[in-house]
Amino acid sequence: MPPSRIKRYQGRYALVDGIPYQMPINAKNSPALMAGFTCDWEKANALLPGNEVHALKLPNGKAALLITIINYLDTSIGKYIEYSIAIGCTHGPKPAPPILNAMMLKTYGTGQYILDLPVSSEISVKGGKGIWGMPKHKASLDFKVGEDWVTSQYEKDGQFAFRVEMRLPKGSPSFRMKIGATNYCRFRNMLMASYIYFDTKAEVNLFGKAKANLYIGDHPNVSALRNIDINPDPFFTVFMPKANGILDDHFECWFMTYDKPPTAMPEGLVSVVDLGLSEDWYPDPQITDFQKYKI
Repeated sequence: MPPSRIKRYQGRYALVDGIPYQMPINAKNSPALMAGFTCDWEKANALLPGNEVHALKLPNGKAALLITIINYLDTSIGKYIEYSIAIGCTHGPKPAPPILNAMMLKTYGTGQYILDLPVSSEISVKGGKGIWGMPKHKASLDFKVGEDWVTSQYEKDGQFAFRVEMRLPKGSPSFRMKIGATNYCRFRNMLMASYIYFDTKAEVNLFGKAKANLYIGDHPNVSALRNIDINPDPFFTVFMPKANGILDDHFECWFMTYDKPPTAMPEGLVSVVDLGLSEDWYPDPQITDFQKYKI
């Protein structure tokens, strides 16, 4: 759970790259969904860069596509939606063995590698990418909670990208979820690791009780996911009506190395240096012809 130093600076203030934060960097009472889908391990692993992060191998030999969408309602940088599309992973010289990778999280650096992370506001991009290296970019997003379903759609430059429809786990046991997670990503051609801690009530469905629909468009940010043999039936779904989380200001990074001198530079500081502090959102997603993208 959160390190003791986070408790020590509670109530203090920080100013980083012009972004004001009240410490700790947290979110309160924000609805969130999570869903996991199995997919082909070799194909998922091929989406991860470098040679130090490897797709998490489930007991059935599959990899895990992890979708986490949070509608942040109360943060020090305003309201915004964050739409995480990731592959469960481990960190080390070689892939970690199944089962042990879920039991010995620190030993194997178990977490998730974020492939794409659209958000609603420019200030969230400036902070999340510029400080922690997260692959954030501004996009049209929504998050709608109905009586039986929660849905969230992602569009970029007028093009359909992604949609999740998840049946709410009504009637399922609600329990307190107190967990830390490691998020990996690539920025400035370095492997970045950041840490988030949740302490919230969650409603969970597993295996046959978990119900969700997944739609993946042909936008270049996500189109490769159509080729990793995703099982359309989730193996878990989670809904957090009022999620509370803390993002650790401490993060780690390592140079990414290659067999041969790299010739192309991935996204770097130039992508954030001119960003401002706007909390404005793009208009809500408008595309309704998404059935053809159903997985």
